[in-house]
Amino acid sequence: MSADRPEPARDASWVSIDTPLDLPALRDFCADIERLFRINPYLEFEGWQRSGADSHHARFRNLSNQQTVTLDMRIERASPDEFAVVYRDGIKARTRFALESAAAGSRVTITDDYSRMPDAERARHIDEVDKSLNAWGWALHEYFRHEQRWGRYAAWRWYMRRWWLPMTPRARRITYMLVLIAAAELVLVLLGALIYWIEFAGGE
Repeated sequence: MSADRPEPARDASWVSIDTPLDLPALRDFCADIERLFRINPYLEFEGWQRSGADSHHARFRNLSNQQTVTLDMRIERASPDEFAVVYRDGIKARTRFALESAAAGSRVTITDDYSRMPDAERARHIDEVDKSLNAWGWALHEYFRHEQRWGRYAAWRWYMRRWWLPMTPRARRITYMLVLIAAAELVLVLLGALIYWIEFAGGE
């Protein structure tokens, strides 16, 4: 993942994520706008509805700035590899996505554009700035790696899209810890069974 500046921008923040997917696969992945946003580990969604062919309505708690946000957004597509999520209200004007081929797969650059408001008004809304972009980039990077490795398995796709994505960030962390604990307990049980077999069954 890179934080290199993709283009001159006055009021913007950006992040570039390298992925192991080829460019057509990345296009298909990014076509699902809801999935892209739900991967962000700082957004705690209360609801997401499609309100039109290229428009959505969402409500969530942004844990990076402790703001409860209601968004009406529409998708503007400049090309198959460039599109933007445009917000009707708020300090953020749009989030742009630029896809491109890379040496080891592909790359997506995400840019949050804050140029909607004049400087004085933007200063009054500074607490609304979304601070989750870098964490979102890392989360997408990890998701792309898992998608490349496990995405061909129907069970994995079902779990991630029907179970994991609708979870809140807190629920995901708890689930991860429970899985680790269960795996550790299983290892201990198997280790105990092995010791028993070596000490008793194997010695007969």
